[in-house]
Amino acid sequence: MKNTFSRFFGGGEKIGSIEEDVQNLEKVEQIAIDLIKPNQFQPRTIFNDEKIEELARTIHTHGVIQPIVIRKMDEEQYEIIAGERRYRAMRKLGWSEVPAIVRNLNDKETASIALIENLQREELTAIEEAYAYENLLKLHELTQEALAQRLGKGQSTIANKMRLLKLPEEIQDAILKQEISERHARALLPLKEAALQLEVMEEVKINHYNVKQLENRIQEILHPSEEAQPAKKRAPRRKAVSKDVRIAVNTLRQSLSLMTKSGIEVESEEEDSEEFYTITVKIPKK
Repeated sequence: MKNTFSRFFGGGEKIGSIEEDVQNLEKVEQIAIDLIKPNQFQPRTIFNDEKIEELARTIHTHGVIQPIVIRKMDEEQYEIIAGERRYRAMRKLGWSEVPAIVRNLNDKETASIALIENLQREELTAIEEAYAYENLLKLHELTQEALAQRLGKGQSTIANKMRLLKLPEEIQDAILKQEISERHARALLPLKEAALQLEVMEEVKINHYNVKQLENRIQEILHPSEEAQPAKKRAPRRKAVSKDVRIAVNTLRQSLSLMTKSGIEVESEEEDSEEFYTITVKIPKK
């Protein structure tokens, strides 16, 4: 274990499996499962119930090949350092005791292991991964370049993940829930304004844009063509307008813009009153 930490804290060599290092040094004990609590530094916020169930069936058939790693908090309590999925699977099986290796680690070391182990397994969502990088940078006061070297990753990989943390919380939640992809989220970054990013994200969900379509839509917003301007006499935004109404109005504006681009001389007027949002469209017959 000491060797693993010295590699991460002091050098640029890519770290190996922390749990393997631990098992080479420590004996396995049987610990009452009710005395064990999850890791407070766990970067994973979403656990797939189906995968936990699948792991439970595997453990039921073959037993636990790799014990969990825990630390003692007080006389009656332990905290998981690594192996929370196995812990959840064994609890699902109704086990009263679990095989574990007890380590004496402080908060900083425990947080580091939890973050690194999950990053090595590459099962985190893009947002969970970004927060893991952010926490490691803070814990060890590293640069992105130094962190990339220690994790054996490219600096651009870490930088691209962490840029997602600049997005509004609603968009980060959508990534966590896999409602939009990481590439969709990165495409929203050039919009800058949070309200506009949220509005376009709703368009993505409604219209099922692929990444290329989203990028084209963002270019339309950032660089509207002169031809499309007559069809877009936009009234100032009103705070009282709901999100659904904004989406509907924006969809109509897109349609008008496409008609203008196709050569149809569309005329439109918009009126924003206290009770209604009125759009009048005139389309020539010839």
